[in-house]
Amino acid sequence: MKFRLHIARFISPPLILVGGFLLIISIGTVLLMLPFSNQSGTHLAFIDALFTATSAACVTGLVVVDVGTTFNLFGQIVIMILMQLGGLGFMTMATLFALVLGKRISLKDRLLLKEAINADSMEGIVRIIRKVLIFSFTIEGVAAVILALRWATEMPFMQAVYYGIFHSVSLFNNGGFDLFGNSFQYYTGDWIFNITASILVISGGLGFVVLNDLFEYRKRRRLSLQSKLVLSVSGALIGIGAVVLFIFEFTNSHTLGPLTWSEKIYASFFQSVSTRSSGTSTIDITQMRQATQFFFILLMFIGASPGSTGGGIKTTTFLIMIGAVYAMIRGNKDIVFFRQRVPKELLMRALTIIMVSLSIFMIVVMLLLTTEDAPFLSLMFEAASAIGTVGLSVGVTHEMTNWGKIIITFTMFVGRIGPLTIAYALRPRKEKKLYRHPEGRIIIG
Repeated sequence: MKFRLHIARFISPPLILVGGFLLIISIGTVLLMLPFSNQSGTHLAFIDALFTATSAACVTGLVVVDVGTTFNLFGQIVIMILMQLGGLGFMTMATLFALVLGKRISLKDRLLLKEAINADSMEGIVRIIRKVLIFSFTIEGVAAVILALRWATEMPFMQAVYYGIFHSVSLFNNGGFDLFGNSFQYYTGDWIFNITASILVISGGLGFVVLNDLFEYRKRRRLSLQSKLVLSVSGALIGIGAVVLFIFEFTNSHTLGPLTWSEKIYASFFQSVSTRSSGTSTIDITQMRQATQFFFILLMFIGASPGSTGGGIKTTTFLIMIGAVYAMIRGNKDIVFFRQRVPKELLMRALTIIMVSLSIFMIVVMLLLTTEDAPFLSLMFEAASAIGTVGLSVGVTHEMTNWGKIIITFTMFVGRIGPLTIAYALRPRKEKKLYRHPEGRIIIG
């Protein structure tokens, strides 16, 4: 049977992306429901299977059942595949198969790939995808070996190999799933794990375009504006997050308090990295002070970078709005980064993304307050974790009603696809207007 990537003319690329993720989630739900996926040998409840499949495919990590004790090897592999497909994107993986089979990628397929990784043009898109796949699998493979060797000292070798592969895929794709039951709290002061896991999460959260830029840096000796902005704001957010966590939790006897200085530094840095979209933890999130939890909500809402395995409004969106505020205060007409002006269209897009995401976030919180009996901040934390596809939890998700699970499931899906992509997929096609309305004057502020 001939393998082809084909897009019908009447279907837009955003609609293909939405449909692709829905298909992946549907298949994952069916597989996780089956008795041979579960250790008990019984059917998993539909809502729990749907929640888990959505969380894996949308690389979130929120769970309503314990992965390590609920699912057997087959079920865990299904979750791992869902994370890989959801993290790299089903079109990216389809391109991999097409390249392996030596098939040609059509112009329409290149357009969809451009949408899938948020590239600014179709130029060299297949070459970028090829390099990203090589880079991604190399990072995952090397990290899997390192983690396997580390865990081989405390568990059977084959189990250590499997744990290394599973958690390498989970961390790089910002999946947030683990097989230990309490995330990685056993390894708070383990420098091998902390460094390896941090590199995986950061690499996955930078974005495919940035990864390609870094891959070619030795040849080109320069970085694009996109890469400069992503690296700058990501580094700043990770650093600020680590410092805030260190200060606020330094004396907390349930988190950083009992740890040594080196363990405090490791935990602060890794937990700040995790808020980018990883959803894993080396300290007990439920025991953090409310001020720290609220600050984490802000970081989770920002999320990772465009075209990455993470969610959120994205780092560049946040930076553009900061640049707009700075330009307005300074009396400048343009937003300028690294001596380059940001187009007005990008400012409008950034504002739209923030307002739509914030509106969805507020609606989700209000709905959860209606369906769930839990503290306001806790529900707010879960909602931010879901829409940012982060996966950090303060322990509320396990106790949610079916309505709460449905709400969070929908939120994870919107957070991974992106509210604008879903809006573009559903909007009717209209011809562009050839005229502009007269300008009006409005007083604000």
